[in-house]
Amino acid sequence: MPRPPVLPTINWKSVFHSGKDYAAWLAGAEERSHARKMEEARKQLALEPHVEAFLAAVPRPVHVIAIAEDWCGDVVRHVPVLQRLAEAGPNVKLRFITREQHPDVFVRFLTNGGEAIPKFVFLSDQFVECGNWGPMPDLCRELISRGKGSGDVGAARKKVSAIYDSDLDRAMAIEELVRLIGTASCTAP
Repeated sequence: MPRPPVLPTINWKSVFHSGKDYAAWLAGAEERSHARKMEEARKQLALEPHVEAFLAAVPRPVHVIAIAEDWCGDVVRHVPVLQRLAEAGPNVKLRFITREQHPDVFVRFLTNGGEAIPKFVFLSDQFVECGNWGPMPDLCRELISRGKGSGDVGAARKKVSAIYDSDLDRAMAIEELVRLIGTASCTAP
């Protein structure tokens, strides 16, 4: 006999359609200076030709739900990346929600038991969850976890900051996000 799910099923389609597109989300930003930074970063972000070609050829729709709020530094850094990818991929559909708007969704994506944003949830064309990302690239998340484990989160944050300073073109995030888009859009295992 199959075991029942521990958590209630989420109607991903409904959650997606309740979200805002990038322009509406950005227009509602509480921190106008952060909104300007995100727009500047989005406009300046150049994608490698192979990334552009991959995104242009995504075979079926991928729905991405971004749990994001403009006050957060990681949101300011990574939302422009996701938006640029969506602009380059006609089949990449993106909507933004807040933690308060869908607490039932957000609670499923805690980072090491804590609230951290952004969280990007990747859904297939049938609104089946295929993966998630955030609040930062894998290496950075691991460094923060190691900092917590060793009792020196401050040193870990300095290392993450150094990585961010050296990854101006956001290559780490782009690589991980493109991989998730590929997973959510695949037509075969």
